[in-house]
Amino acid sequence: QVQLVESGGGLVQAGGSLRVSCAASGFTFSTYAMGWFRQAPGKEREFVAVISRSGGSTVYADSVKGRFTISRDNDKNTVYLQMNNLKPEDTAVYHCAADGSGFPILSRNGRRYSYWGQGTQVTVSS
Repeated sequence: QVQLVESGGGLVQAGGSLRVSCAASGFTFSTYAMGWFRQAPGKEREFVAVISRSGGSTVYADSVKGRFTISRDNDKNTVYLQMNNLKPEDTAVYHCAADGSGFPILSRNGRRYSYWGQGTQVTVSS
């Protein structure tokens, strides 16, 4: 069955760095665009970043541009989110998601994504 399993979350001080990972199985990973979304307590889920099937294209939310980097390793069926210069407002549960629609334009809309992971908690202290 399809599985997306996130790991690497934790507690970090403001200004610090974390890398979260998402291991995929049960589908052809290289044919899916992969995204990261986050949800803070009491807030709606928000888009963070997305990477194309080949890894050649990326899109970021304005709030993380220049601080976060999304990447993927199709040989390992894994997508990563490197987070630098973390801020308290980055505190959230981070979810990876898979978009198998095949549309060439990368999407910020969660409804395009068919598979979701359970998430990993990232907490940034001030």
